[in-house]
Amino acid sequence: MTILEKMLGRQRVLVKENERAIALYKGEIKTILEPGEHSLANRGNRLEIARHDLKNSEFTSPYEKALFEKLPDVAKRHLTVFRTGRTEVAVVERDGQLHAVLGPDRKLVVWTVTGPWTGTIVEVGNDLAVEPALMRRLGQARKTEMMTVHPVVDGQAGLLFVEGAFVKVLAAGVHAFWNVGRMVQMKVVDLKRQSLDVAGQEMLTRDRVTIRVNISAEYRVVDPVKAVTAVKDFSEAFYRALQYAFRKALGAMTLDQILEQKVTVDAEAAGKVRADMAEIGVEVSEITLKDVILPGEMRDILNRVVAAEKQAEANVIRRREETNATRSLLNTAKVMAENPVMLRLKELEALETIAGKVERLTVHNGTGGLLNDLVKLRD
Repeated sequence: MTILEKMLGRQRVLVKENERAIALYKGEIKTILEPGEHSLANRGNRLEIARHDLKNSEFTSPYEKALFEKLPDVAKRHLTVFRTGRTEVAVVERDGQLHAVLGPDRKLVVWTVTGPWTGTIVEVGNDLAVEPALMRRLGQARKTEMMTVHPVVDGQAGLLFVEGAFVKVLAAGVHAFWNVGRMVQMKVVDLKRQSLDVAGQEMLTRDRVTIRVNISAEYRVVDPVKAVTAVKDFSEAFYRALQYAFRKALGAMTLDQILEQKVTVDAEAAGKVRADMAEIGVEVSEITLKDVILPGEMRDILNRVVAAEKQAEANVIRRREETNATRSLLNTAKVMAENPVMLRLKELEALETIAGKVERLTVHNGTGGLLNDLVKLRD
């Protein structure tokens, strides 16, 4: 500062190209200084200079409100303001690049010279969905704090709920929604065929025998809205339906009936389960009673019963064969009694058998005498 400037009460202020400065005199905003050298009044050292580095393109200053109120034309020339309403979101771009995303009731003030600046206002009062192109841009720029992303793969359906109320069903793809104070939920439902096993369920038969059964079923969701809104958990509801249906069906039958009519049991219980699940949008394709597991002592008893039955069957077969053999011998005897030639042939067969077991055989008086002598020797 020169002596003349001191005498005149002025001060020179140098503003660089990468700066802007707010000049206050006696605590009152006077102007925004652009690059260059400025001579300003400074009586009693009451001049204040607030410098702003344009490296930070956003304007943040305690004098912002006073600047816009007292010097609106100056503020408009140097600053650009972006505002959003209660149901709006603003996407702010700087020279074609995403700079910021503003939520509802927000304001952003930037130095105009750092632009060019553009802003896109999105109305989110009725539809919170983010356009796919904008979603990808926000993801690439890592500006995702204002949105939530929900992927839905092939074979699935996405159910969109806003503030707890169902809105619509979303097809396969990646869906994004603005996170602007309203609760957005996505329930993904698998539409492919699935299997469910009910293993080791204890049940009491009509004759008071405790058994354990394994049940297998296949199903698929045909109406995802019903499946999600009609019950809390449709898979749990299906599990319970299988339990109750088979417990009722098997409880009305004896153990022997269950073992003999296993296929019929499947059909009766499955009909009830299919009807109940169809009401909540689930199609049941197959239900099978896979295994019936008996307690250890009951299994031993059944094994003994089966063994006794098989032994009795074997005895019947043996007696039948013995009867048939006796009847055959009786028929043979009748034939030989009526036909002497057959009797002589049988005698010769017997003689041949005996001759094969001795070293020497001498016949003195014909075969008739030999056979008679053999009969005497046996006696």
